[in-house]
Amino acid sequence: MTDAGSAGSQDARHALQAARQALVRGDHGEARRMARLAARLAPGWDAPWLLLAAVSAPRAGLAYAVRALEVNPRSQAARQAIRWLVKRLPREARAETVRRLSLPDGLAIELLSPASLAAPRRLATQLLIPALLVTGALVVWLTSQPAAATQTQDTLEPVAKATFTATATPTPTDTPTPTASPTPTITDTPTPTSTPTPRPAFSWTYSTDPSELADEGRWIDVNLSAQRVTAFEGAEPANEFIVSTGTSAHPTVSGQFHIYIKLRSTAMSGPGYYLPGVPFTMYFYKGYALHGTYWHSNFGVPMSHGCVNFRTSDAEWLFNWASVGTLVNVHP
Repeated sequence: MTDAGSAGSQDARHALQAARQALVRGDHGEARRMARLAARLAPGWDAPWLLLAAVSAPRAGLAYAVRALEVNPRSQAARQAIRWLVKRLPREARAETVRRLSLPDGLAIELLSPASLAAPRRLATQLLIPALLVTGALVVWLTSQPAAATQTQDTLEPVAKATFTATATPTPTDTPTPTASPTPTITDTPTPTSTPTPRPAFSWTYSTDPSELADEGRWIDVNLSAQRVTAFEGAEPANEFIVSTGTSAHPTVSGQFHIYIKLRSTAMSGPGYYLPGVPFTMYFYKGYALHGTYWHSNFGVPMSHGCVNFRTSDAEWLFNWASVGTLVNVHP
């Protein structure tokens, strides 16, 4: 661990200061980018993770706040951020989400108490103080704290800067169409509903240049035209897969999203179909997911109702490689 006067720690402090300034002027994309840089330079410092929690949607924000608590178990700010973010989740999703988090027993018990789970989602007087604490005064305080630069691997790196390009809909190849993979209804975990957030949980813009996303750490690129998914480490590909994305009638969404939940096996259902045990599922936007596929083998051709279909072995590799919060960059 280096002291606060080291070059790495000083660079982390400067990056976090830049993130705070971007947040003040309302540039959340730049705030996230600079906070991620600070976290990379000083992963053992809780301040960058807390700022990322402040500018993220509730599920991604929880992952960051828990990370802050892991690197600094004494952080009361991290505990307060977790309490605040849990209250911003849909009420019916709170208990399951808390159980999936790696939380100290006392905090988990508190969040699972009937009083906490029954709290209304919109209580202005109860949420105003923590909201201001996390997004305002807390950020100012964080940038004055020394940065511990313990080098540990960071795999929670959502959101990237991107250049807007018109979204194209892939044209399916004229082949016999097996049963399609539908945009799923999640039967064992509720799909997040709309909640008040300081920014959207996703962006409709995307990048087609891996060098633009080199500071993202691990991220996933979905190329709809090529029917390819590439797992990137910075700007370098770590693995590539042939997939099947949505047809022209049910296209896969384009933009930048974050994995918000991972399920080793889940059922998907909809009008006229029921798919039990869909393996290695990672949801990144509403009911859109990356997942293994056992009902067809026509990979390389658009087949689904919007999800990204993988061979099961490929889905397992990506499931073990990616994290909740990993960026998913989807483009034509």
